[in-house]
Amino acid sequence: MISTNLLPRLALVFTLLLTGSVALSAQASGDSAKPNPALVPATRNTWISTHNRLASAARQEGCDIMFLGDSITFGWKDNGKSIWEERYAPLKSVNFGLGGDRTENILWRLQNGALGGGINPKVVVLMIGTNNTGRDSAEQIAEGIAAIVQEIGKRAPKAKVLLLDIFPRSEKPDDVRRVKIDAINAIIAKLDDAQQVFFLPIGQKFLQPDGTLNNKAFKPDNLHLSPVGYKIWADAMDAKLSELLSPNPA
Repeated sequence: MISTNLLPRLALVFTLLLTGSVALSAQASGDSAKPNPALVPATRNTWISTHNRLASAARQEGCDIMFLGDSITFGWKDNGKSIWEERYAPLKSVNFGLGGDRTENILWRLQNGALGGGINPKVVVLMIGTNNTGRDSAEQIAEGIAAIVQEIGKRAPKAKVLLLDIFPRSEKPDDVRRVKIDAINAIIAKLDDAQQVFFLPIGQKFLQPDGTLNNKAFKPDNLHLSPVGYKIWADAMDAKLSELLSPNPA
């Protein structure tokens, strides 16, 4: 069951998002109302077999920590591999990051075997949304993330959700996607209820004092992380992760 603390917070976030959506739809004269694409569960044929394999392995081998996300999360198997093997593999962690995923794909995966049925992690580390930014509004993306948090609560009611902010992308702070990401993060921060959902903003760790990206932390595409970036991520997250794994988190 979703914690009683989380329900009013979800309601507040959805209310704020609905208000924004109504305002946006009022501006779009003559357009019929369309469902939020970030909320409609969607599969991707390119990863069905991978999704099934990950779920099967998690059931058979156990999963105390689930890393859930897109290619940035998947990168723990690549540029973050050495840190993963040192810090997370011993903790029965499973990497459910799949390249290209958006919020709607995570929703589909949660509803089709990624949680429940023998997969009951203690902590779900969630970072998702950057792939939605080219198509959806900040409000739509935040609504998709809130729906994911709610779905995790339904399917793994004992799990703690370590909700990370969407990491910065694009070199300069005034880039349109960076501005949108900042808006999303401001909304999803309200999902933190200090009982089931814990919002951890670490995106600033990847930036220079002037707001530009720390190039050492990123690959040349200014999106995916370098080995330095994965160390920054781990160092910024591990204290909170350890706290949530303890029997009586603070």
